[in-house]
Amino acid sequence: MQFKNIIGQTEVKEQLVQMIQHNRLSHALLFLGKEGSGSLSLAMAFAQYIVCENTGGKPKPKAAAASMFGDEEPASSVEDSLNAIDACGVCSACKKANEMIHPDIHFSYPVIPRKPGDKPMSTDYIKEWREFITSNPYANVYDWLQFIGAENKQGNITAAECTDIIRKLNLKSFESEYKILIMWLPEFLGKEGNKLLKLIEEPPANTLFILVAENEEQILPTIISRTQLVKIPLLTNKEVETALTLQDVTTDRAQQVAALSEGNYREALQLLQHAEDDWQGILREWLNAILKGGPVAQVKWIDDISKQGREKQKQFVKYFIHLLEQAVRLNAIGDDPQNTQSIAGNERDFALRLNKLCSLPQQEAIINELDKASYYIERNANAKMLFHALSIKLYHIISNNSLILVN
Repeated sequence: MQFKNIIGQTEVKEQLVQMIQHNRLSHALLFLGKEGSGSLSLAMAFAQYIVCENTGGKPKPKAAAASMFGDEEPASSVEDSLNAIDACGVCSACKKANEMIHPDIHFSYPVIPRKPGDKPMSTDYIKEWREFITSNPYANVYDWLQFIGAENKQGNITAAECTDIIRKLNLKSFESEYKILIMWLPEFLGKEGNKLLKLIEEPPANTLFILVAENEEQILPTIISRTQLVKIPLLTNKEVETALTLQDVTTDRAQQVAALSEGNYREALQLLQHAEDDWQGILREWLNAILKGGPVAQVKWIDDISKQGREKQKQFVKYFIHLLEQAVRLNAIGDDPQNTQSIAGNERDFALRLNKLCSLPQQEAIINELDKASYYIERNANAKMLFHALSIKLYHIISNNSLILVN
C-alpha cells in the first residue's frame, strides 16, 4: 500500500516521511486514530515505504561506473531517494509488501480459537487477513471477527501470539534492513502483553514496532510509555466526500453521507450500503410510539428494530444523534438558509420539529442516552432490553422533563 492510495492525512504522511529522511525513526510507534481514520492503512504504507528498495529506509548509494568518454555522470539516485515522499510501488519489496507477503513485515491482530483448547496465533489466519485487508482497508474489529466466523466470540491477542512475536523478531531480517511488526489493536492484549515489554524497550537492531490503536485508555500503560505517539486525526467531511465521488457517488449524496459519517470512512461506506433505509420514517414511528402510541405500539416497534442486524441498529442510533445535532445547530444560528445550506431540506424540517418537541437540555440528555446505547450495541447488548429501556428514558426526558438522566 502506498501513501497516495490513502484518503487525506497529508500532515501525518509528511511527518512519517520526515522521520525517515531526518533519521528520527523511533523503534516503537503508536498510531492512535479512531475507527475509519485510516490508521492501519497508514501503518502498512509506512512499512512499505521503509522496506522499499528505491525510496525508503536508508538509501544505499550505487557505485558510479566510470564514463567511457569522460562525460558527467547523472545525478545520484541517492538524492532522488532522499526526496521521495512515497514508496515506488514497483520494486520487488513493494510488490511483496502490497500483497502482505514480505518476509520482514509481520502482522499481529485479534483472533479466536478454531476449536476449544486451541492457542490461536495471527499466522493461523494470515490467508483470511490478506483477503480481508485487501477488500476492507478501513474496516473495524467487528468486521474482522465476523469475517473469520467469530459470531459472538471475543477476539484476543494471546500469550502464544506474544511468544511467537518474540521468536520472529529475534531472527535476522531476510531482505530488508528492518524487521517490522504491525500490531492492529493492542487493546486486545491482556496481561500477556507484559511479555513484550523487554522486547519493545530493548529490541534487536533495526527492529520496528508499529502499534495501531483506537482507544488509548484500553492499552497497557507499560506499553504506552515505551512508544512514540503518532496521532491520526479523523478525516474532514471534504476528504470523505471527495473519496466517495471517486466511487461514482453523486455529489449531493456524497455530501450527506460525509456529514453523517463525521470523518469515519468506514461509517460512510456503511451508510451507502444502507442508503435505502428510511431512518426518518423509523424514527418518526418510534417517537410517535413513545409519546402517543403507548406500550403496545412501543413493543411492536422494539420487536421490529431488534430483528435488524447490529450494524443497522448502530446506524439508526447514529442518525438520530445526527438529527439532534442539526437541531442544536438550528437553535444556535437560526433557520437562515444561507447559514444552513449543508442541512438537507427534509433533515431541516425534522430538526425544527425536534426543537419544538424538546429544549436544548433535553436534547443533550437524549444524545447522552443514545451515545451509551451505541456503546452497548457495539458490545452485543440484548436489543429488545436496550431499546425498551431507551424508550422509557426518552419518554421521561421528553414528557416529564426528567433531565437528571444527563448524568
